[in-house]
Amino acid sequence: MDNHQKDIQAMQELFTALSDAWNRGDGAAFGECFTEDADYVTFMGQHLKGRKQIAEVHQWLFNGPLQGSTLESSAAAELRPRFVTPDVAIVHGIGEAKLADPAQDSMDRGSINTNVVVKRNGVWKITAFHNCRIQEIPGGRA
Repeated sequence: MDNHQKDIQAMQELFTALSDAWNRGDGAAFGECFTEDADYVTFMGQHLKGRKQIAEVHQWLFNGPLQGSTLESSAAAELRPRFVTPDVAIVHGIGEAKLADPAQDSMDRGSINTNVVVKRNGVWKITAFHNCRIQEIPGGRA
């Protein structure tokens, strides 16, 4: 297995850990997937700064409006990173937070996210994340 394949496998493990932390409702473990100084932009346009704030806000969500929700994500399964440098890559993922109560789920929660992942001391982490709702392109897809 060459280094590129090892890096892709490590990134898949990172995004699997992210989904697993969400599905357990574990804000601290969710935050551990990010660098200490990460930037996280929610689909509502809120800008979270740093691992600590990312973990705290997600724990609040897991204890409240997203309690019992599950994250369905394509990032780990269909990972196609674009390497900017050997230690920096851009990863796009599609996911959806499924609410615990299907009656409360509007079924239009599909999101696309852009992740900048970095390898520091041999470990891949997310350093920037931007999430938004999937919308059709006016005039159709290019």
